Amino acid sequence: MPLYVFHFSHSLLFFKSCPGNIELQNITSVSEFHLLGLSEDRDLITILFGLFLTMYLVTMLGNLLIILPVSSDSHVHTPMYFFLSNLSLADIGFISTMVPKMIVNLLNHSRVISYGGCLTQMSVFIIFGCMDDLLLTMMAYDHFVAICHPLHYSVIMNPRLCGFLLLLSLLISLLDSQLQNLSVLNFSYFKDIEISNFFCDPSQLLNLTCPETFSSTIAKCFVFAIFGFIPISGIFFSYYKIISSILRIPSSSGKYKAFSTCGSHLAVVCVFYGTGLGVYLGSAVSHSPRTGAVASVMYTVVTPMLNPFIYSLQNKDLKNSLRRLCSRLF
Repeated sequence: MPLYVFHFSHSLLFFKSCPGNIELQNITSVSEFHLLGLSEDRDLITILFGLFLTMYLVTMLGNLLIILPVSSDSHVHTPMYFFLSNLSLADIGFISTMVPKMIVNLLNHSRVISYGGCLTQMSVFIIFGCMDDLLLTMMAYDHFVAICHPLHYSVIMNPRLCGFLLLLSLLISLLDSQLQNLSVLNFSYFKDIEISNFFCDPSQLLNLTCPETFSSTIAKCFVFAIFGFIPISGIFFSYYKIISSILRIPSSSGKYKAFSTCGSHLAVVCVFYGTGLGVYLGSAVSHSPRTGAVASVMYTVVTPMLNPFIYSLQNKDLKNSLRRLCSRLF
């Protein structure tokens, strides 16, 4: 789920208190959680196994076909492709956090995940989800500099700044992950061991806890402000400036050329945030856990699979780089 939606939902969860009629389970007695299956039909499970295995392999191949040409061809050693290759790497990590475990569960007809495994999956999910969030913000800034300050682009977007921004996004993602992990570890009781999703969704896992301190609420609101509001604001500000600059271009061909440079990024941003927001709003309307789990497939599986196709569809530099790579290999 996009991080702004994710942290907002977490903040709301911490205003809830545990109902008195729920039997609490001590954390020392919780050794595993039970995930929600997408279906109980054996025939449908076989179809889902083949479907998710295919989607996973397509996602891995698509993102590798971006990473390999960018890393091996000096013609595309630019800030835009630097961030794009790292976004593909984050997408690989993001989908690999959940889908392999889900495929194994479908194959073994099992829905059990250990307590430690669940916390690990949640932590890695947050790291790569936050990396996606921040990298999209940095790519928006890159487009802003390229369109609004083209003469100073090479000076502003120098390799040292790009490396610093990547390192900063990694450190922020690790900090975010540890904050969420500590939030769960600080609770001694869970309302249930049934997670209403096919993976250890952080919002679902925290919904099983019973927070009692106001400081936890303040901490979550702070995390939402830092990791949710700032990236969204950065993307909106960048595209506000980009659109303003494009509208000042006199020729229609010039406007089209300028907009085409950021069209793929804008499409990925819409898919990334749109699917997460749609899932969040859908889960608020629908009270069926299975419907929410199926909808979660959109932002956990479909979005990472679509990103390489969106970026490479009309990208001549990437296609030429891939051809050069293939010619060297074969």
